[in-house]
Parts: sequence; C-alpha cells; structure tokens
Amino acid sequence: MSQTDFTSLKLHPALLKNLSTLGYQFMTPIQEQSLPHILKGKDVIAQGQTGSGKTAAFGLGLLEKLNVKRFRIQSLILCPTRELADQVAKEIRKLGRAIHNIKVLTLCGGMPFGPQVGSLEHGAHIIVGTPGRIEDHLGKGTLQLDDVNLLVLDEADRMLDMGFQSQLDNIIERISRDRQTLMFSATFPDQIKAVAKRIMQQPVTVHVESTHDNSTIQQHLFKAEDNLHRLTILRLLLQQYQPESAVVFCNTRIETQEVADELSYFGFSVMALHGDMEQRDRDQTLVRFMNKSISILVATDVAARGLDIESLDAVINYQIARELEVHVHRIGRTGRAGNKGIALTIITDKEKFKLAKLEEFLQTSIEPEAIPPINLLDKPSYQPSMVTLQIDGGKKQKLRPGDILGALTGENGISGKQVGKIQLFPNKAYVAVSREVAQDALRKIGEGKLKGRTFRVRQI
Repeated sequence: MSQTDFTSLKLHPALLKNLSTLGYQFMTPIQEQSLPHILKGKDVIAQGQTGSGKTAAFGLGLLEKLNVKRFRIQSLILCPTRELADQVAKEIRKLGRAIHNIKVLTLCGGMPFGPQVGSLEHGAHIIVGTPGRIEDHLGKGTLQLDDVNLLVLDEADRMLDMGFQSQLDNIIERISRDRQTLMFSATFPDQIKAVAKRIMQQPVTVHVESTHDNSTIQQHLFKAEDNLHRLTILRLLLQQYQPESAVVFCNTRIETQEVADELSYFGFSVMALHGDMEQRDRDQTLVRFMNKSISILVATDVAARGLDIESLDAVINYQIARELEVHVHRIGRTGRAGNKGIALTIITDKEKFKLAKLEEFLQTSIEPEAIPPINLLDKPSYQPSMVTLQIDGGKKQKLRPGDILGALTGENGISGKQVGKIQLFPNKAYVAVSREVAQDALRKIGEGKLKGRTFRVRQI
C-alpha cells in the first residue's frame, strides 16, 4: 500500500521539521483523507477508530491555522472524558513545540475550579475540555469564546452517549457561525448525523474502514451454555492466556461490577471501570491498570472510551456489543502500533443472531473453538509483576518524577529496571515497582526524604 509523506501537505516549515524529529513521516489513512480538506478550511466529519491518528489530523489543522501573536482563544476541542482531554492536549503540545509561546489549556471536571480561573485570566490559544466544565466556565463568565474560529468535537458519539447533548448545544451557540467545525467519531449513529446537519456547513465526510490484520490480532470465539458457564469460560481464558493487560467488556454497569467482583473472589488481579465511580477511584484504577500492577480491567464501552492504553494484550468480549461498530472498535484496542493482540468473544445460543450480523459486517465467518481445559482452574490465579505505591505528596509539594526515581534507586536502593511508571497528581504520586522489591521500595521512600521532606507511602 502506498503511503503519503507529510511533506506533500502545505504545512508551515516549522511544523514539518518538528514532525520529522518526532518520527512522523507517513500519514495514517485518516490523516491522508482528512488533512487536505482541514487545511483548506472545510468542515470535516471523520469516522475512524481509536489509534487511527485522528488527534494529529485535527491538531496539525488547528496549529497551521493558529495566529500565535493574537493572544485569544482561537480553537476549542471538546472531549468526553478527562483522560482523553489530557491525552489530546499533550499531543497538541508535542506537535506544536516548534511554535514559540503557544498556550494550550485543559478545562475538565474533577479538577479544582479556582486554578482554572487563574489560568484563564493569563490567556490561552487553544482550550481542550469536557462539555460540563466548559459550560460551567461560560456560565460564570470566566471563559469567552468570541474569537474561536475552529471547533473540534472529538469522540462525538460518546459525548452524546454520556448525555452531553444540551451542554454541547449551549457551548456551540456561543461560538461564531463563521467557524470551521471538525467532528471525529468512531461510530456514526443517526443522532450524530442530526447534530452534524445542525452545526456544520457542507461538511466533507471521511470514512476509514477499521481493518485489522490477522497477523496482529487473532480473533477467537467460545460458546457458553448460560451466564454461569460464561464466567467459568472467562476464568479459563484468563488462566490460559495470562495477559499482562486485558480489558473485559460488559454491556452494563451492573454486570461490569458483578464480573469484577467474581474475578476478584477467585484471586485475579482485577478492577472495574464504569460511570458510577468517583473521579478519585477512577483515577486510581487507571493508574494501576496503565502501570501494569492490575492485569484485568472490566469495563463498559462508555467508561473505556478515550483511554490511551498502550500494548493491550487482550480484549475479551463478555458478550457481543449491542452495536456492531462498537464491537469492532473494542477489538481494535488490541494489537495496536504493530504489537500482537488477541480478541476473545464469549456467546450463548441467545446471541447467535448477533454473531450472524457480526460475520456479515466483518465479511468473515467466525467458528467457535474448544474451551480451555477445566483443570486450569486448579492453579492459583496469575498475578501481575508490578505493584503500585501511593505517596501522599504530588505536584503541589513540588515533587517531580526524578525525585521519586532518585529516592528509590539511591544508596542501597532498587535498580532502575525495577521501577515502572511514575504518575503525579496535585497531592498524590503513584509509582509502580517490581513485586519482589515492593518492601524495599516502601522502606526507601518511607524512611528516606523527598525534596528534604518525609512523605507517607503505602502499597495499594
């Protein structure tokens, strides 16, 4: 398949030079199809899966359009979750690092309001945020969108799924009609079409088929007799494949919690992720899953949207998703960036019609396979190689990742190879360490000093 180089685009030389230093040479299909239209100032509806390179597509478009000397909010990007907003802001800063004095600001719920007001008073060029918090700022008069000339709705389908319709309408009403609007969505239900018709002007539609090479993603199907048997099969599959990181998708919040509780009862390293969780618990769950100290995440589709999970070993469909495009989207989360992955699906006779529709949709036949041997359940449940330590200090206490790494690997410390991901929050820090050195790591931080101070630390 021929690939198109970024240099074929009419981009600012500084942006092209930066893309080259980032190792971005060829465009992904979604970038190749949407960027020329975006750069011409057209409204674009782009349908593509997570991991398709959509952030760089709209990110380069808005950076090219940006007038840095004009210190006003010129672009607004709306995202369904805080995780996605943070990820998008990070990518735009990376893409725009060759442009001096560019200011990207994230405004999301679950974060203190006051500091955001202070940041807004200092001004920004680009705002990335969640609809609820953006609406709050508009209501309090702390955010002005009069100068916005580019609006991006990222993962628009999930924003509607999560009930943000009225907030979106309210926000869009405050932005000039004389703007460019870009909409990115993994699925394209009728509700999205209706929104697009209302807020966009002669949009160009770009659709990138979700194609998964069998060499990177292996799909397997298993047949359960009933729901109790379904859970047994899930346990067998986890014991058979022992994925370092796996997402088990359930169709409802209640089922998500029930499946996570059952797996936990049988000794698996597992946590649930669904919409009823407090932001603090959600943050901690994601920290532990992303740093490989939790092996299994049981999640609903809405809760898992926007997660930037690298190298996911397995996706397990506890049932086939209600919408076929969502099912394909789930599968696309494994085997990304050239890594190998497996997609395992469990069905009962009641779901045969869904399987037939899925086969038709994928234009392939999926045959049920033999269930792994039952004696796998006699073995202890496998455990992750890492554990997470929580330190009661973070960015506000001026802690940096280097301080934590230094404290752990200093005199008589553990080796740098035994330290995993370090993540800092305003008043907390999390560090993953190898399970076998967890006690040594606790002692090093608990008895030592960080920034000249002693901090409480515990294993979670």
